[in-house]
Amino acid sequence: MLKEILADPEFKEGEAWFRHAFKAQDVLVKESDIGNTLFVIEKGSLRVTGLVGLEQKKQLQAGFCDLKEGDIFGESCLHEIHRRTATVTAISEGCAWEIVGDKLNEYFEKHPDLGYLFYKKLFVILTERMKSANHRIENLLAWGLRAHDIERHL
Repeated sequence: MLKEILADPEFKEGEAWFRHAFKAQDVLVKESDIGNTLFVIEKGSLRVTGLVGLEQKKQLQAGFCDLKEGDIFGESCLHEIHRRTATVTAISEGCAWEIVGDKLNEYFEKHPDLGYLFYKKLFVILTERMKSANHRIENLLAWGLRAHDIERHL
């Protein structure tokens, strides 16, 4: 669906969206930067990471997930200028579309049928991400309980 929108002359490249080529190790989005765009991977693969605080003010850049062709990221900045919640770094060479949130929302005001389909698909994506995150949290919690021998206190 986004390919159709990007092909629409009404949704202008260089104004409403931009194409970015990237090489392995390029950072497309940095955690805590301000943004108002979302990205779609046209080709290539990316890794989503974030800083995790450890004891004694140490930090670790932990990997959350890998993204591939067709995946969307940066959607938390879709409706307003917002701080990025993770860093996204290229694993391979590729290309991504950067879509300006305000322009996309203006387009959906004129084409509500496409807006409905887009947000319906985005809801499915976010629900799957939440399920995956919950599963990872459960596994980390179980690991932490075992590592600290909590079972002996139960």
